[in-house]
Amino acid sequence: MHRISFALAIVVFQAIHLQAGEHHRAIPDGAVLNDVRLGPLKDLNGYFPFVVPKTVKEWETRSAWVRRQILVSQGLWPMPTRMPLNAVIHGKIEFEDYTVENAFFESTPGFFVTGNLYRPTKIQGKVPGVLFAHGHWQDARFFDQNEELTRKEIATGAERFEVGGKSRFQSMCVQLARMGCVVWQWDMLSDSDSIQIPREVIHKFAKQRPEMNTQKNWGLFSPPAEAHLQSVMGLQTWNAVRALDFLLSLPEVDPDRTAITGASGGGTQTMLLAAIDSRIKLSFPAVMVSTEMQGGCTCENASLLRVNTGNIEFAALFAPKPQGMTTANDWTKEMSTKGFPEIQKIYKLLGASKNVMLQRGEHFPHNYNAVTRSAFYTWLNQHFKLGLEAPVIERDYTLLSKDQLTVWNAEHPSPKAKDPDFERSLLKWFYEDAQKQLQSSLTSFEKFKHEVGGGIEAIVGRPYDKAGIVEWKLTAKEDFETYVEMAGLLTNTTYGEELPVLWLYPKNWNGEAVVWLDQEGKSGLFQKDGRMKAPVQSLVDRGFTVLGADLLLQGESSMGDGNNVVQQRVVDNPREFAGYTFGYNDCLFTQRVHDVMTLVTFLRSTKVGNHPHPSSVSVVGVNQTGALLAAARSIIGNAIDRAAIDTQGFRFGSVLDYRDPQFLPGGAKYLDAPGLLALSAPNALWLAGESSKSSVVKNAYRLAGREDRFTEPSEASNDSESAAVDWLLSTK
Repeated sequence: MHRISFALAIVVFQAIHLQAGEHHRAIPDGAVLNDVRLGPLKDLNGYFPFVVPKTVKEWETRSAWVRRQILVSQGLWPMPTRMPLNAVIHGKIEFEDYTVENAFFESTPGFFVTGNLYRPTKIQGKVPGVLFAHGHWQDARFFDQNEELTRKEIATGAERFEVGGKSRFQSMCVQLARMGCVVWQWDMLSDSDSIQIPREVIHKFAKQRPEMNTQKNWGLFSPPAEAHLQSVMGLQTWNAVRALDFLLSLPEVDPDRTAITGASGGGTQTMLLAAIDSRIKLSFPAVMVSTEMQGGCTCENASLLRVNTGNIEFAALFAPKPQGMTTANDWTKEMSTKGFPEIQKIYKLLGASKNVMLQRGEHFPHNYNAVTRSAFYTWLNQHFKLGLEAPVIERDYTLLSKDQLTVWNAEHPSPKAKDPDFERSLLKWFYEDAQKQLQSSLTSFEKFKHEVGGGIEAIVGRPYDKAGIVEWKLTAKEDFETYVEMAGLLTNTTYGEELPVLWLYPKNWNGEAVVWLDQEGKSGLFQKDGRMKAPVQSLVDRGFTVLGADLLLQGESSMGDGNNVVQQRVVDNPREFAGYTFGYNDCLFTQRVHDVMTLVTFLRSTKVGNHPHPSSVSVVGVNQTGALLAAARSIIGNAIDRAAIDTQGFRFGSVLDYRDPQFLPGGAKYLDAPGLLALSAPNALWLAGESSKSSVVKNAYRLAGREDRFTEPSEASNDSESAAVDWLLSTK
């Protein structure tokens, strides 16, 4: 319920007259906006608490939203086409109670996932399958720790054996195979046998590469890649999905007993796959679930991923299925009091309190040591009913060498290493596959709304039914012969956001309102000499109230200098990676979409007393705000009766700087600006700036059965503002 109605705001106020020439100001001299978005940006070292929903229904709604947000952030909405794995398994090494094989498959054509397959020697019927994500130990699958460090770990109780303690990775896989499980341990990108993209790119990327930052054939970390939601983390998550496909392709693996585990970066992979893939039945992310640091590597961060969420909530998404997690003397050390109790509440809410556990180990450094591994074995034994004596303790084994474990040899030659052309071709494959799927969704308007609309909604991050409570405060007023000019603030109290606005209210108001969006903010209502622009004047003369606003970092909503922002802010991190900023914060474009939602929400608020609200709300988006309005309209829908948009041919895929105010993570993926525009269907839309490019929009209106509500000017005009107003007046 809004605190004050539109009509009440323009009738019940104390007259505060403006000085001549100051009709643009909404903030009194010396005052500043109290907008939380002008405060410090959040980064991966912030605080990420989890507020537990009160009911199962609330959690179902929230969990579905966060799960979709993860999928969108990883470039997996829609899921890429599952091409044949073309798996190769070779080089079996046999021991008394287990075997080790080398294996690789293609997660996409020519993109190889490499690893080792551990199996029990004797298999009867279906057996559990376990995925082991190794994290940031370099050359993890070939890891052979030096003897001195191993002896120190034995002395502290972290490890048990001089031989087995040299590789926590082989130790885990051997023990699980001895327990009767099939285990697939695969390589993180650029690790061990994964050689197609170099480590310097995957984990150590620091500076933009001009040769990879192009509108075609781009590379990782470039703004075009981010605009298509292509990231290192997304590639690893896709490899994890395909790793599960590979594991379940083995005839002996029981699809009802599949588990995933990993520590550190492997814990991040564990959380994400468990959250988005229902085929996982047990999860055990080690030393990663925390309200504190969320993962420092470029491979653990992606634009959109942790905006208004974090690792605690990601882990909670797995409820009510069995899940264990661990702590160490690292960023997880306060987990028992910050984060885990909230996860426990979700499990209790779902009637599965016994299905979650925390193995505390703050006396150990960051690890996946023998103590922690034993906790996982015991948890797996309990929930997969393996019938072993608890707790389950490892036995020593024969350590294999790199030469024995590598998948590449003379019979199975490796692909070309560190190949930038491969990187480009890989991203091109994902781009073309996504575009093909999204274009094909135009066979059904409902499918289009689900796939394209669902993606855009996750990018914007705020559904219209959560637009917030909005309050109005008048700060200045001037009375003219035929209209009243009022300045003031709209405050979205739900989110702590403030918006300087200017009303042009005709004394013969016809009951209709027009929101005027311009790159210059509310100053865009006027000419340089201070007079109203002719198209705006014609609206006021015809009885329309016109509302202009300084969206975030426009005009009075800037950082204090009154000038429109040239570059949007990024976090204090020397590495030029968009995900470090926009994985935790909305980008400026999205925040301005939220401002448009606030404007429309206020206009559409319920009546207060006998004071009416506008009978219709139209919005005009001109001068570099066309795409912005298209994005807002895609969320707001028919709360905007008519939208007049001039895109000026803008495309998100053409933005080559992630600091550009028009940069939008994912903006190009969902058919770029035409995809946003198409989501206006079936509501009235006037569209300029697209010429023959608007076939996607036409198709959407055709599918919605309302081609009559889509209007394009018959010929290009140099004055789209006047043409847009003519359309509004003709369709009144």
